[in-house]
Amino acid sequence: MPLIRAMYIHIPFCTHICHYCDFNKVFLKGQPVDQYLEALRKEIAIVFREHPPAALETVYIGGGTPTALSGKQLNRLMDIIHSFVDAGKLKEFTVEANPGDLTGEKLAILKAAGVNRLSIGAQSFNDSLLERIGRTHRAKDVYEAVEQARKRGFENINIDLMYALPGQTASDVLRSLDHLFRLDVPHCSAYSLIVEPKTVFYNLLRKGMLALPAEDEEADMYERIMEEMEKRGLHQYEISNFAKKGFESMHNRIYWDNENYYGFGAGAHSYIGDRRIANIGPVKKYIEKLEAGQLPVREEQRLSLRERVEEEMFLGLRKTEGVSVAKFEKKFGFSPFAWYGERIRRLEEENLLAFEGGKIRLTKKGKLLGNVVFSQFLVGG
Repeated sequence: MPLIRAMYIHIPFCTHICHYCDFNKVFLKGQPVDQYLEALRKEIAIVFREHPPAALETVYIGGGTPTALSGKQLNRLMDIIHSFVDAGKLKEFTVEANPGDLTGEKLAILKAAGVNRLSIGAQSFNDSLLERIGRTHRAKDVYEAVEQARKRGFENINIDLMYALPGQTASDVLRSLDHLFRLDVPHCSAYSLIVEPKTVFYNLLRKGMLALPAEDEEADMYERIMEEMEKRGLHQYEISNFAKKGFESMHNRIYWDNENYYGFGAGAHSYIGDRRIANIGPVKKYIEKLEAGQLPVREEQRLSLRERVEEEMFLGLRKTEGVSVAKFEKKFGFSPFAWYGERIRRLEEENLLAFEGGKIRLTKKGKLLGNVVFSQFLVGG
């Protein structure tokens, strides 16, 4: 029986769809939210009967927009979680939030339920840019959300930022960082824009109507972000994540360590034993399956040894500390050099990887070319 330390819950409802988002989500209005929450309860019950949560340490509620739920619905979600999980024993309990949704009532519900970490999607502090990417909040809403959260005792707060947005400049990124540092939150996730299919931005790009920064401009933005974060005491512990000491995301660390986790909800993914499981995405089909007493599985894949090793490498290399050779050997019974020795040495020569202190990690240059490095650890890479 695998020990599973993390649980993800997906809430696919949004009051507005952003132009860049390709996550599994639907407009909230007219959706069967209450039926969805009941289906979620049924899914957790079925899975927990087969794989009891003996070692659960983290819960992460993402979306969509979990805080788009009404106070009553949010309370119901917390009650469902409490019926399966002792929140008092969790090390980390995170909820994603939209700045405009964090009312006093919802913050009180989350606090009472044992939530101890908030992840707020700011993306930018430039109001015109926020409008351009389809966000409905403004910079002042982020300040107000953080202030209200702190009044109710939340200190472990993450702010999401994006860069390489349409029409964005390096100076604009620096201005957003100035706002971030004024808020003095202990964690920040900074992601570059990736234009995904089935998004507004994808359609605009195909029509030649999306002006994106050039690759060298994007690299410059990332370098400036890394430099400024380090100056302000937010150390980089993963390619896109920066934190004050002791505030690193425990939940996400489990993903990067390539450990097992539960995933519940429409479109959610689980990793149990050597199986990766993907749920059905459409909300109504997800509900129908569970009302029929069936798990809403869309796809299940049993990973081969090669696939598990590949994931161990490209997920582990996302971390600043890199891949521990000792942990790798304990997990698989052989050294990563047995499979990848020549590639690792070549990447070292190109100053993309470094091997020191028993760990294989990205160099600064390697971080800028992360996807190039990761591809070297995949079949055909």
